[in-house]
Amino acid sequence: MELTEVFGSNVFNDKVMKQRLPKEVYRALKRTIEEGSPMRPDIADVVANAMKDWAIEKGATHYTHWFQPLTGITAEKHDSFISPAPDGSVIMEFSGKQLVQGEPDASSFPSGGLRATFEARGYTAWDCTSPAFLKEDESGNVTLTIPTAFYSYRGEALDKKTPLLRSMKALSRQALRVLRVLGNTTSERVIPTVGPEQEYFLVDKKFYTERLDLMLAGRTIFGAHPPKGQELEDQYFGTIKDRISDYMFILDTELWKMGITSKTKHNEVAPAQFEMAPIFDTTNIATDHNQLVMETMQKVAFRNNLVCLLHEKPYSYINGSGKHNNWSLSTNDGFNLLEPGNTPSENVQFLLFISAMIKAVDTHADVLRATCATAGNDLRLGANEAPPAIISIFMGEELTEILEKISTGEKISTRDQRFVSVGVDTLPMIPRDNTDRNRTSPFAFTGNKFEFRMVGSAQSIAGSNVALNTIAAQVLDEIATRLEKAKDTNYEAATIIQEIWKKHNRIVFNGNNYSEEWMKEAEKRGLPNVNNAVDALKAFVTEKSFRLFEKYDVLSRKELQSRFEIYVEAYSKQINIEALVAIDMVKRQFLPVVLEYAAFLADTIDDLKPVKGPAAVPEDILKKLGVILTSAYKNLGKLEKAVEKSQAICETVKRAESYRDSVLTAIQELRMDIDKLETMIPAKKWPIPTYTDLLFKL
Repeated sequence: MELTEVFGSNVFNDKVMKQRLPKEVYRALKRTIEEGSPMRPDIADVVANAMKDWAIEKGATHYTHWFQPLTGITAEKHDSFISPAPDGSVIMEFSGKQLVQGEPDASSFPSGGLRATFEARGYTAWDCTSPAFLKEDESGNVTLTIPTAFYSYRGEALDKKTPLLRSMKALSRQALRVLRVLGNTTSERVIPTVGPEQEYFLVDKKFYTERLDLMLAGRTIFGAHPPKGQELEDQYFGTIKDRISDYMFILDTELWKMGITSKTKHNEVAPAQFEMAPIFDTTNIATDHNQLVMETMQKVAFRNNLVCLLHEKPYSYINGSGKHNNWSLSTNDGFNLLEPGNTPSENVQFLLFISAMIKAVDTHADVLRATCATAGNDLRLGANEAPPAIISIFMGEELTEILEKISTGEKISTRDQRFVSVGVDTLPMIPRDNTDRNRTSPFAFTGNKFEFRMVGSAQSIAGSNVALNTIAAQVLDEIATRLEKAKDTNYEAATIIQEIWKKHNRIVFNGNNYSEEWMKEAEKRGLPNVNNAVDALKAFVTEKSFRLFEKYDVLSRKELQSRFEIYVEAYSKQINIEALVAIDMVKRQFLPVVLEYAAFLADTIDDLKPVKGPAAVPEDILKKLGVILTSAYKNLGKLEKAVEKSQAICETVKRAESYRDSVLTAIQELRMDIDKLETMIPAKKWPIPTYTDLLFKL
């Protein structure tokens, strides 16, 4: 089967709808998708019946409303198409009501107080802007999967999709106002688009199942430094091993079936680390697809005796994994609003939208930082492998120079097309982009898009894009209001660009974000440096944040407060799990092995006493072993007490702060002892696979 036939074969896409729906029904559904017009029940019935017939022909027996609760992963409940017939047999039915609405238990998902056990009703509503698709499991079972939003009986958003759709609507409305003033009368919508690069690790299933920390915490809590890491820089873009290539081929095929444009695949910087990148799509669909990417990565890996690790920092000493959220703005008729063109200095529209993002990011850097705040991402951000916790924008030399000159009223000369030449006649002259790439910047302009590099590899991209869309909407609203009142639009536009640059250029930094000098410079500029998730999440519940999200009907005060409670509590739960895993592994795996080896050394010393010289060696080893073992046992006790103390704290934020300050520190101190012991115990006796096993035996 050719790729063109495989791609989208499991998607109820526009092509399938055209084929299977009556023309008037197809047009009505397209109006709902593109214009947001209400869908009539009779239209929903026709669509549901066609969708059911298509799914059954492809082997489906069940359907599910697929949604994204605040756990960060997806949820689904499967119902069969069968209904009883009067003669005792069954018929296959699927109504418009079943397509449009479901009623899962809302109290069993995290709600931050929006729902309680006695207030269980919740609704899932079909999001027709994201196509329905078929999911296949390893056994060949097929399920019709319907993307939905999830909200409470009172209409509060209980998921990540609902605020995302709201933020897209808000952004489109404000961006269109700017375009109208600038003379664009044809575009009807502005659509934020995203291309999320997904980093991940693979590990042999055998080794994974022998590591309690990997299975339960998602990362290695213990593990001595391997003899080799990534220091030779031989992993990145290296030759892909056959076993990994086979995995990637199966992954691509499964993703292509569901209409996910898996485009790029390669080895990443760390051993056993890889990356997949799709083509850009509308933010809503890109978010749905990224959830499917993560799920499919894990399923395909498991089928092939591998395990896919999505934790931001599964291993110490080497790079962790992120998710680069490439964000841009396009009109429904195909214009990229962040495209500078050949002469960006003369492109007022481009300069206005770029300036809007400079102001938006500077004003709401704390909110953007909060969207990336998790216990896992804390282990990655700022570790000279990922962006620091300080948010800044990389603009590149040319754009920075243009904005500087506009702010001072200097004349800007248009540069001719420049080319990159390397002095080899047989190599072609390559057009030089107007910006370089800065891999240390958390928010980099990369030609015609912004790359937000702080998002964690295991995170949904929804939260960060809700924030990006909303902060952009706010500034575009301000710009549109000024332009609409202005007598001279061009003069006012130039004034706005000048004012934004003068007031907000502190957020622009084109240098090395990893350097100590930048940390000091950022502090001088007054840029926030929030280096832990608990403090970062507090940005969600400030008056500034409440006003921002409420004004554009994206998240209410109550919805923001609920998310803050959920995410802070999730932080505590994650650290608590890691602590309990550490205690279990030390007590039941490491201590027995070390004590057994110590006893062996003691017996060896007794056996060697008649021969005076050789006994000194095991005596020295036993002495050093005893010191570290004593320290480990002492630190085990400290960890147990820290966990007990933290668990007893009732107030959500104080409990999280206790886990951050006491429990995490105790885990790290215990790890240092256990990792030293690992280097002293014979390899065959160490009870768990080592870093060498995990990283290099693929």
